[in-house]
Amino acid sequence: MELQPTPEMRPDDDQAHALVADRLRKLRKANGLSLRQLADAIGTSASFLSQLERGLTGASTSTLIRIADCYGTSISELFDESGVSDRHPIMRKHERPVLQAMHGQKKALLSRRPLTQFETYVAQFQPGGSTGDEPYTHGASSEMLVVLKGAVSLTLDDRQFAMEEGDCAEYQSSVPHRVVNTGADMAEVMFIISPPTSTAKQLQNYGNDGGAQDSETTTDQGSRSNED
Repeated sequence: MELQPTPEMRPDDDQAHALVADRLRKLRKANGLSLRQLADAIGTSASFLSQLERGLTGASTSTLIRIADCYGTSISELFDESGVSDRHPIMRKHERPVLQAMHGQKKALLSRRPLTQFETYVAQFQPGGSTGDEPYTHGASSEMLVVLKGAVSLTLDDRQFAMEEGDCAEYQSSVPHRVVNTGADMAEVMFIISPPTSTAKQLQNYGNDGGAQDSETTTDQGSRSNED
């Protein structure tokens, strides 16, 4: 059972242990999850999570990985004592983490890790570029698409919508969707997803190459079937 703390998760410093427990609790609340919802998502009990967030017990590495994936972060970021509040509030354009080019799309992550209430991306599409060959889904969150430049076609399930600069669309990320640049020039769009649906593994694909790459992977997070 999870209730026995492992040596690696029982810090000698009680204060450090309390800080980690507090961080786990804040991340859960920032993601809008109850103890029961998180427990169901990672396959454990709400009572165990309650003890974990109060610093009364430790957790196995596999459990922490599942928790981190739910928050779109990694174990190392779960224990990062610098904290979100301590970082500089401004991200410069050249600092944006970008995804490897695919399908004529260049995609940058704007929201900082660990993701909390939402995740935001800016994607550029070459003429004919798209999020992929087929529509995709990821989680069951609210998603907004904003066209910043150019003209695109948005597919939602079996419907298609022509969109131009300034247009926006809101839909559920569980609805199969696809974006294609239908214009002759570069198109730029923004994706906003709340709550976040990306896993830590997907976010690790974003490197700090700034705007140097020509395109970023598809999906609102890299996988064609269930992730953004």
